[in-house]
Amino acid sequence: MTIHGSLFQDFREKESQDPFSLQNKKLLRIDMRYGAVQAKTGSMVAYQGDVRFQNRGSGGMGKFLKAAVTGEGVRMMECSGSGELFVADEAAEVQVMYLENDMISVNGQNVLAFSSSIQWDIHRIQARGAAMTGGLYNVSLRGTGYVAVTTKGDPVALDVASSPTFADAQAVVLWTSGVTMDVRVDTGGFGSMLRGGTGELLQMAFGGQGYVLVQPSENVVNGGHQSGGQQKGGMLGDLLGG
Repeated sequence: MTIHGSLFQDFREKESQDPFSLQNKKLLRIDMRYGAVQAKTGSMVAYQGDVRFQNRGSGGMGKFLKAAVTGEGVRMMECSGSGELFVADEAAEVQVMYLENDMISVNGQNVLAFSSSIQWDIHRIQARGAAMTGGLYNVSLRGTGYVAVTTKGDPVALDVASSPTFADAQAVVLWTSGVTMDVRVDTGGFGSMLRGGTGELLQMAFGGQGYVLVQPSENVVNGGHQSGGQQKGGMLGDLLGG
């Protein structure tokens, strides 16, 4: 019997010499010849060859305690071996970048995979206005290597040096080194408050030099940039969620 149609031609594996490459907008292909990688636990959808997986949990006792206290973090698994590994996260779009002795601050919900040469940790965001939320925390990725993050839809990369930049905390995916962040309270005025408010009370205000990546969706259910001692978005998420 013969199968007719272009299915197996249109969607066959794309060959690439890059360690991290996009099979399509929602599927990341990792070439294991370049060494072990860290990937979000449960993100493997397929592999060819001999790939092994080891659960690294929250990345050690120190990160485990930080995750427990802050509500932020990401569970990672170490992937090693040979062949090709395909990872995804609930059909979200995948964005790939290469850090060269640099650092980004990422919402833990959006971390998908990164080279083992990249160091990661949970860090407190230094922002004057963050005190009113009980503290904001993010995941820092630092060093040299590949990083893949997910976004709900195609994101926009805003140059914060070109103009004052503000974003909903639940929509912010990451920002680059050199970017400063503060929390802004926007009540919409007394009359707006009497009518129930705008739903945009707390915003992230960005400055400095670099980019902030914003997705066209809000991580309201799963929580975004977490607040200390709170789960599923913490105090900031509760206030934003209304």
